[in-house]
Amino acid sequence: MIKFLSHAALAAALLAASSGAPAASTASAATGSAATVNSATVNYVNADRLTDVPRDRSERAFMESELLDHFNKLAARLPAGQALTIDIVDIDLAGEVFPRVPVRDVRVFKGMGDRPRIHLRYRIEEQGKVVRSGERALTDSAYLNGYNAYRSEIFAYEKQLLDDWFRKDFAPSP
Repeated sequence: MIKFLSHAALAAALLAASSGAPAASTASAATGSAATVNSATVNYVNADRLTDVPRDRSERAFMESELLDHFNKLAARLPAGQALTIDIVDIDLAGEVFPRVPVRDVRVFKGMGDRPRIHLRYRIEEQGKVVRSGERALTDSAYLNGYNAYRSEIFAYEKQLLDDWFRKDFAPSP
């Protein structure tokens, strides 16, 4: 299992390592009160068996970073003091990859059988107690039709899919 921390948690851990202080106390000092900062932790279950992710290591790391940033934005919508943990069981990015370009793969979106799919488990904790958890298999067969707030961004369809899930299951957009 690969685990990714939020930027705040990573910064706190790096600061703690350089100063010799425990990570938890450094996190509180660096971000204010740890109880009021919502964060996300993303784990990739069986990362080597995911259906469709970038083959190149740097592109894969970029995808993981983009998704972590997006989950942090979603976690910020939760009530203060809650932490979101996501276990990505499988992911199939929108479109199909055509590895025909020498420099990098090309992803083509047709809208027929190439929809984004994310299978995840989630857990929301507050003061060390799980307040909500579940498992979802997210997909959007009409991903090319309709509104997408991220149309000009990379992983736009996956981000919109996650927003739709979060809005329906948790909290309205701010």
